[in-house]
Amino acid sequence: MTQTQPPQQTSVPQEHAPPRTAGSSESTGKPSGGPSMGRLVGVDLARALAVFGMYIVHIGPALSSTHGVGTWVRYLADGHSSVLFATLAGFSLMLIAGRREPKTGLAGRQAKARIAIRAVILLALGTVLAMEYGGVIILGFYGVYFLLALPMLRLSAKALAITAAGLALVTPQLAFALNSQLSESVQQTVNAYDPLKKVSEVGVLDLLLTGFYPTITWMSFVVAGMALARLDLSAVSVQRRLAALGAALTAGAYGLSLLVAGKDALRSMAEGGKSSGAFEKGPSFGSGSFDAPQRAASELLTAGPHSGTTFDIIGSVGVAILVIVGATVLMDRVARLRRLARPVIAVGTMSLTAYVGHFLAQSVLGVSAGESSQASWIPVLAFILGAIVFAALWSRFFRRGPLEALLNAATKPAKHVR
Repeated sequence: MTQTQPPQQTSVPQEHAPPRTAGSSESTGKPSGGPSMGRLVGVDLARALAVFGMYIVHIGPALSSTHGVGTWVRYLADGHSSVLFATLAGFSLMLIAGRREPKTGLAGRQAKARIAIRAVILLALGTVLAMEYGGVIILGFYGVYFLLALPMLRLSAKALAITAAGLALVTPQLAFALNSQLSESVQQTVNAYDPLKKVSEVGVLDLLLTGFYPTITWMSFVVAGMALARLDLSAVSVQRRLAALGAALTAGAYGLSLLVAGKDALRSMAEGGKSSGAFEKGPSFGSGSFDAPQRAASELLTAGPHSGTTFDIIGSVGVAILVIVGATVLMDRVARLRRLARPVIAVGTMSLTAYVGHFLAQSVLGVSAGESSQASWIPVLAFILGAIVFAALWSRFFRRGPLEALLNAATKPAKHVR
């Protein structure tokens, strides 16, 4: 039996927390000093891990400078953290629009208005940050994702899963074909009339096709997250099926890519000392500036981080599912770990603040990003610890993170939609 909970923002750009569960601290009225256990804390934990993964990519040592376990951590963070972030963003959209059952009528129209307002704000915020930090900023892309997701808010889990699968199978090939025909003169002409391109490095063409997180291929992750939100993640049977699905997608996509493309199929663009977290565009057709339209079609068979291929998308979705399900199971089954993880979970409840904050802190502290000579884990560990401490302290006094509160206030006009 569930009870109604007031709106609560927990993510980028989530506003509503799921209904309270019977027996939770909030449903019983018992005050708590941290994130409510009535929330989907497993999802919040996964979101925190995505934030930390992006810290590793943006601040951590270059892949070529790591060894042993550090190499695996650095490799898994590259690409997979931003994919997990995007998948959870899709999940958050359904928390606004009605998670298990879509909102209809007036409530549905107001939910769409809230999402649309968020989309515009994130696009604007992403553009401002891109003026300083370049195409690695994902927030502007989120704005486009959310607008395109509006027509799909009422679809069932099955319909959303089919849509995500169809996008994964078709869009990488479509992106490759479009980029192959996209000459430099065409890009220059489009950019010349693009107001976004005039003020930042990320223009409309980047947002849709040639940027670091191009909408054409990244909508697969958002729609997959929307499908996950339609499921009862607390049900053991659902957890088992999702774990099996995630493992199958991961092993199948990466294994088949290795089989058909050879030993370099999973190679990261960061292996040569160049970090995908550096403030620049990437080189592949599926994620990053497509600087060489003549790139071989055989690259469609690879599955490296940010390659944007069908194999990459399917494998990355599999990893995201495993992380989300794994975090959910741990939080559901291990009460002591759930208590210990409260400070980390708090980061997940204010991921927009944590994400934007780490860029601002980099600038203030003069922390470099993506340099091949950087071999120390100390800076990224300090940022992770700083985010945990800040979130833990802030959540003791406020329901929402600083930017989450501002975003929530900005969407209040949606209540007047009729």
